[in-house]
Amino acid sequence: MATIKIDGREIPFEQGDTIIRAAHRAGIDIPHYCWHPGLSVAANCRMCLVEVLPPPGRPAMQLDILRWDAKKGDYVPARKPKLVPACQQGCTPGMEVLSSTSEHVEEARSAVQELLLLNHPVDCPICDQAGECRLQDYWLEHQRTGKRMQQEVVHKPKAVVFGPTIVYDAERCIICTRCVRFCEEVVQDPVLSVRERGNLNEIVVSPGKQLDHDYTLMTEHVCPVGALTSVDFRFKARVWFLRSARTVCQGCATGCNAYLDYDPRNNTPYRHRPRDNEHVNKYWMCDEGMLSYKRAVENRLTSALVGGEDATIEDALDAVKEQLAGFGDDASRVAIVLSAQHSNEDNYALLTLTRTFVGAKNLYVSGRPLGRGDKILMSEDKNPNTRGVMQLAGSMAPKPIAALLDAVKAGKYSFVIALGSELEVDEKEALGVLSKLKGLVTIASHDGPLVRAAHVALPAAAWAETDGTYVNRQGLAQRSEPALRPRGDATPGWDLVTRVGKKLGYAMTFKSLSDVRRALSAETRTDGGANGAARTDADRAATKPEVSA
Repeated sequence: MATIKIDGREIPFEQGDTIIRAAHRAGIDIPHYCWHPGLSVAANCRMCLVEVLPPPGRPAMQLDILRWDAKKGDYVPARKPKLVPACQQGCTPGMEVLSSTSEHVEEARSAVQELLLLNHPVDCPICDQAGECRLQDYWLEHQRTGKRMQQEVVHKPKAVVFGPTIVYDAERCIICTRCVRFCEEVVQDPVLSVRERGNLNEIVVSPGKQLDHDYTLMTEHVCPVGALTSVDFRFKARVWFLRSARTVCQGCATGCNAYLDYDPRNNTPYRHRPRDNEHVNKYWMCDEGMLSYKRAVENRLTSALVGGEDATIEDALDAVKEQLAGFGDDASRVAIVLSAQHSNEDNYALLTLTRTFVGAKNLYVSGRPLGRGDKILMSEDKNPNTRGVMQLAGSMAPKPIAALLDAVKAGKYSFVIALGSELEVDEKEALGVLSKLKGLVTIASHDGPLVRAAHVALPAAAWAETDGTYVNRQGLAQRSEPALRPRGDATPGWDLVTRVGKKLGYAMTFKSLSDVRRALSAETRTDGGANGAARTDADRAATKPEVSA
C-alpha cells in the first residue's frame, strides 16, 4: 500500500484519501472543526492547515507576506510556505507533511483560533459544550493568548428554537456547516442553510419549516462547539461528572454502537451518543435511538411480584416452585417464551433450562411490535436481539406470541415460563387469554403485559445494568457494557433463570456470566452453526479499533 509521511511517521493511505482522512485512520489528530469523516469536505474553518514539503529537487511554493517587526515597529516584507488544508489535499505516494512540527503551521492555527474567537462569547461556565468544546481544547493546544480586539463583539440571536428538540445560539456558531451538510447529505432534508456573510453569518431554518426530522439530535451532535444544543440534555449535567459505557442501542434491530453517559453519583443516565462503527451505524444514530437511554430506568420492574403484590426474591422463587409444580413430568403442557428484548446470555440460560431439564419442545418469542423504519438506520423491528434469539434456538425456531395465545385458547398449555415483558399483540386480548393458564412465571426488566399477566414476576437487570450480547439484523453479535447499578432487587436475567431452575430441582450450574458464556461458546463450537458466526463476530467487534470525529 502507498504511504505518506506525517511529521516523520510513515502511514498508509487508500486511493482517494485526503491527508486528514489517512491521518485519522492512523490515529494521528490533525485539528479540525468543519471536517467530518462522514460528510463532504467544506474546507472553511482552516484549522487543519498543514505544510506539504516539495518533491525532491523542486522549490517550495512561497507566499509574499508582510510580517510585524517589533524592533522597527512596522510591517516588513517576508516570505512563508503556502499551507494547504489537510481535509482537501489528496495523498500522493511519498508525500511529506508537516503538521505538529512546522512553525508556520503552528502560527497559522493560532491565527485561525484568534479569528474564530474574535466575536465568540466566553460563556463557558454556562455553555453545555464546556468540557468537550473544541474551541476550548484547541485554544489550549494552539493559541493560549488573550483576545487583542478591543471593539464590542458582534451580537447575534441566542436561544433560537430550531424545532422540538434543538436550540441554536448564533453567537457561539463558527459556521463550520457540519449541521447543514448532515441534514442535506445524510438525512436528505436540507432544512438548514447559512444566511449573510463574514462575521454576520448565521445558520437558519428554511422559512416555514422546522428541524424536526428523525435525526435532529445527530444534527446537534456533529456541532463541534456549543451552537446547537439538545433540549433533552441542556442544563442537566456537566460532562466532567459523567462516565461513559460502551453500549449497544436498544431502540431497534440495527444495533447502533453507542456510548451511554451516566452520573455514577446518582446512578442516572443522561444521554446516548453514537460510537463510530463503519460496519453498523458509521457515525450516526437516530433520535429514537439516542433517546432510548431513558428506557434503562423508566417503567422498570424493581421488585418481585407474587399475585401482583410485592415480594422478596426468595418468596417469589418459593411461589414459582408452587406455581409450576402442577406440570410434573409432562413437558408438553409447558410453553417457553424467549425475549428479543433480552441478551443472548439471558435467553441461553432459559434455553438451557428448557432443553436440558424441562424438556419443553415449543418455543415462542416476545418483543416490541414492529414500527417505522427508514433507509438510513432505523429498522422496523424495534427489538435489539431478534436475530440472536433465532440463532440460539436453531432448529427449535420460536413462534410469534399470537401462536402462543391460539395454543393457550385451544387448551394446549397450562404453564408458561417467559422472559421479557412486551408483546406485539393487543394487550387486553393477551391478558384475557393468559388468565386461563394455571401458572405463568415471567422474568423481565420492565413492566408490561407479560408481567401484569404473571402469577409470579421476577425483576431482571436492564440492558444498561448488565453485560450482554445482542445480535443485530446483519447477524453481527455485539457486547454491551454495564453502566448503572441494578435498581431495586433487579438481578441479571440469566441468574434468575438459574435460580428458578434450582428451585424446581434441576442442576443448573451457572454461577457467573462467564459460566454462561463458556457454555454458550462450547455449544457453539460443537454445533458449528449460526452461533459460531455470532461468537466470531462478537470477538471481532470487541477488538475493532474505534475512531472519533
